[in-house]
Amino acid sequence: MTIQGAIRANFCHRFWETSSAPGRGVPMQLTASTDDLHAHHAAEVAPGSFAARRHFYPRVLNAQIHPMMGFFLRMGNRRIVERYCHLNPRVPQEVLLEILETPTEHLRWAGADLFCTTTAAGNRRIVVVETNSCPSGNKSMPLVSEDDDLGGYRTVIEQTFLPQLSRRRAVVDGELAVIFDKNMVEASGYAATIAEITGERVYLAPFPDGRPERPCRFRGGVLEVRDHAGTWHPIRAAFRYVTQRPWNRIPVRSRTRILNPVVGCLAGGRNKLVASKAYDIYNGTLAEHGLAICTPETIPDVAKSEVPLWVGRFGGHAVIKVPYSNAGQGVFPILSSHDLDRFMAREYPYDRFVVQSLIGNYGWSSSERAGRFYHVGTVPDRSGHIYVADLRMMVCASPKGMKPVAVYARRAERPLPRELHASEDSWAILGTNLSQKTNGGSWAADTDRLLLMDRRDFNRIGVGLDDLVEAYIQSVLSVKAIDAMAANLLTTKGGLRTKLFRALDEDASLLAEVKEGQSEGSGATAATSAMEMGS
Repeated sequence: MTIQGAIRANFCHRFWETSSAPGRGVPMQLTASTDDLHAHHAAEVAPGSFAARRHFYPRVLNAQIHPMMGFFLRMGNRRIVERYCHLNPRVPQEVLLEILETPTEHLRWAGADLFCTTTAAGNRRIVVVETNSCPSGNKSMPLVSEDDDLGGYRTVIEQTFLPQLSRRRAVVDGELAVIFDKNMVEASGYAATIAEITGERVYLAPFPDGRPERPCRFRGGVLEVRDHAGTWHPIRAAFRYVTQRPWNRIPVRSRTRILNPVVGCLAGGRNKLVASKAYDIYNGTLAEHGLAICTPETIPDVAKSEVPLWVGRFGGHAVIKVPYSNAGQGVFPILSSHDLDRFMAREYPYDRFVVQSLIGNYGWSSSERAGRFYHVGTVPDRSGHIYVADLRMMVCASPKGMKPVAVYARRAERPLPRELHASEDSWAILGTNLSQKTNGGSWAADTDRLLLMDRRDFNRIGVGLDDLVEAYIQSVLSVKAIDAMAANLLTTKGGLRTKLFRALDEDASLLAEVKEGQSEGSGATAATSAMEMGS
């Protein structure tokens, strides 16, 4: 059964019918809808079914990549190191080249969210906001080579996913799958790409949080998916686009090889609290080489009752984060006492929070130990408005090392004000994430705020080649830090070092979720670790 027949008949009809360009200001239904996630069976994706209109935003289909971005993606690690070390002469070239040419083991595909900031003296700095273990990006990236419709999907699958299947004999006899709980555009794009390259049928299976009749399950450490006839199929390898609390239904140790394994999420890819510690530890190893992951000043392990104290420490302007949320959920910019009161009045499912310094405009950014940083922002529009914007840099690990795959930017809804007013909507002027959760439980994207790396949008973002080089270095360093933490969290048999993880993150609610997820893999006492995919 082809993707045209199977997916339309099974659960993706809404996706195909809603992927046309909407009216201005209307979020696009380009992520998994409630109907998609409620499906009781997986769709079968056949070779030859990749169609660009299904796996890219409509704006991207006719976009031409900006020459500078194309040049950057073709530079290669050696030229990038030459340029970076020329501008940062205290960094040894051989050290940085080794970092870039050594592939990660556990977090082999990731994306970093970055801010371009500056100081009153005009010293620019790329700041890592967070790192994502299941990043979006390819649907927003113009083609580098116009004769290759698969674009970045091919890069990730050929360079990262497939090499791990050929490195050793398969542990499980079975089929291939993509499991997802969000971003139907890219999840289906990866499924179609795997089918195209391997010539095999690929199962595209929803694996949502909190749904009892999911078409995915683990038995004896093996992932199985259910087809439209109700038959369960063992999966030898799966590409994971599961973002919402993946640890509560995917075991750390799995005989099915999974990209990325869930330990990457626990180590910082979906855990901002542990990520901050991973960055600090890795920075300790980088310091002698003149390198560092640049992040906002971060206070982890903050109980709710302590939050006002730390917000006061940052001068009343801060960002509070629920450590395990994503897609812009659970992020609370605090610009006033009203924002703080509203945060404190709410109930949360977790016990611990992360408090960070706030990067805003020069007059109202947080005061950090390292000084005060503020947003460079977009190039002023015709009305003179400057908007907060972030960069998403997606990278992957190939056999030859790390490489950039996709880049895009997102701007805030409202301009960045020079002076704050009491009634200011903090999220509207600082929030850049495009994802929006509807009342029906589905996800939509506000693509009006998407800035592409094409000939039209690139000039509005206000970055140059050296900014892209710096963003890439920062992205790789942040991914390496989390990958190193993931290695520390694993036992020799591939299980989770529970005592160490509890010492790093004492959140009882999270620990209960992790325990629930490990029960999914019960009976897998002799299982080969999913994390061995990269070993």
